[in-house]
Amino acid sequence: MTATQILFLIAGYFIVLILISYFTGKEDSNDAFFKANKSAPWYLVAFGMIGASLSGVTFISVPGAVETKQFGYLQVVFGYLFGYIVIAYVLLPIYYKLNLTSIYSYLKDRFGIVSYKTGSVAFLISRVVGASFRLFLVAKVLQLLVFDQFNIPFAITVIITIILIWLYTFKGGIKTIIFTDTLQTLFMLVSVIVTIFFLASALDLNGITEIYTSVKENTMSKVFFFEDVNDAQYFIKSFLSGMFITITMTGLDQDMMQKNLTCKNLKEAQKNMLSFSVVLIFVNILFLVLGLMLTEYANTNGITAKKDELFPTIAMLPEIGILTSSFFILGLVAAAYSSADSALTSLTTSFCIDIIEIGKKPINAQKKIRKQTHIFISALLVVVIICFDAIFKDVSVIWELFKAAGYTYGPLLGLFALGIFTKTQIKDKYVWVIAIIAPILSYFINAHSVDLLNGYQIGFEILIINGLLTFLGLILIRRKQN
Repeated sequence: MTATQILFLIAGYFIVLILISYFTGKEDSNDAFFKANKSAPWYLVAFGMIGASLSGVTFISVPGAVETKQFGYLQVVFGYLFGYIVIAYVLLPIYYKLNLTSIYSYLKDRFGIVSYKTGSVAFLISRVVGASFRLFLVAKVLQLLVFDQFNIPFAITVIITIILIWLYTFKGGIKTIIFTDTLQTLFMLVSVIVTIFFLASALDLNGITEIYTSVKENTMSKVFFFEDVNDAQYFIKSFLSGMFITITMTGLDQDMMQKNLTCKNLKEAQKNMLSFSVVLIFVNILFLVLGLMLTEYANTNGITAKKDELFPTIAMLPEIGILTSSFFILGLVAAAYSSADSALTSLTTSFCIDIIEIGKKPINAQKKIRKQTHIFISALLVVVIICFDAIFKDVSVIWELFKAAGYTYGPLLGLFALGIFTKTQIKDKYVWVIAIIAPILSYFINAHSVDLLNGYQIGFEILIINGLLTFLGLILIRRKQN
């Protein structure tokens, strides 16, 4: 595909999203923006959440990591399933019982205003960094494939991208996101499936049966790792990490929970969560199969691209054909913006409700405040992404840096765990101190784990360690019961 063809394809994609926004954003109210009037069909929410849970990082990095990590990532995915069960039967009942718009309001009722603000700030930092990293990774790929050909600076590319996202979310908010996520998930899945079948044909695999046999017999399809407890891919570590990643980055994340809270009632929200969690396993299997076949195709044809470069390099080869390349671009854009648009909406919601407490403002000013906040968050994302471009010149570092989210979600895990599973009351004014100290200690433990823990390498479970340190720190500032 030429750069011009890709540009027209992306333009057409955004025109469709803006049309969806036009029809879903006719009711320009805060209730529709924040909660979709609690009328979203659970099955649409469930399907759309697949795309929102994945990202450009998943779309590019999971297939690219198969050569070195094999199918070990699936152990983490199995942990996801149990994490979603905890969300469905522990967290969602609390959120629906309290009729929350922002889930961090729970912390105010349970502990006090400082805990509430601390949880909100932890989310805001996590989402700004996470959304910016996702967009940065994909924007760099699009810059290389398209915008460099027109001598458009990266900063302009980012500004245009954020403006387009702002355009289709500024009126309808979460109500629009429910429908755009559904479309974006569809594009993403079709992209993966089309590429798999092209690769199968190129590798002389006829039909699903031969694809299955080839994958099963390949050494890269190893799923379970029980050999070395110090290995970052050891099964128990991966499984528990996946479970707690889900609990925190979905169940304690305003972005993901805001979609669930648009369902009509708790029962429908639980149906959404459980059905989505099962489908997500099969979607991740598709990504891993794609990664294996991309690696085989690269080895067969002398392609030297590795990791994050593997999928984009092969997808844009002339022999791949314009159809497969088109679906790759659509899938990549969908993966990036299905997470970015919902992040923009949820950040706006959390900032309005949790930080500036929009409910206390004059009713006739609330809509204006929400729109101003939406613009502010959009501008903030632009600044952060441009800063990343100035600091990080190697796109491959994103996969490692994205793990930093574990340090900001840890305090949320500790706060909610103490609130839900104990009756302990704490000295609320000191909570922010614990929320700073726990991640610092976690970073120190992670940096020196090999020396301190007899060769043990900490992986994603740094999130569990961070949450546990927060939990123990909060116990230290407990308030005596009268």
